[in-house]
Amino acid sequence: MPAISRDEVAHLARLSRLALTDAELDEFAGQLDSILSHVKAVSEVAADDVPATANPNPVVNVTRPDVIVPGLTPEQALSGAPAVEEDRFAVPQILGEGE
Repeated sequence: MPAISRDEVAHLARLSRLALTDAELDEFAGQLDSILSHVKAVSEVAADDVPATANPNPVVNVTRPDVIVPGLTPEQALSGAPAVEEDRFAVPQILGEGE
């Protein structure tokens, strides 16, 4: 016996506001029946003694630990700049004063 009938597919189509032809109803009934059969088979295989997992492989953090290191002084950071103004990088203005 199929898990879902053609009439149930038609009902779901009406609820979803889908206009399906008779051929589409027959096709989708078969596809949905196949999907539900596969879901049932998977449900039967799952055992209570198998822990649920999101990922079968162990997940470990592969990044290095954060280590605080001294940064550049303002003089060191600005030493290679082509132009400096008030201890900041000076760049050409691209917008007008009023913009």
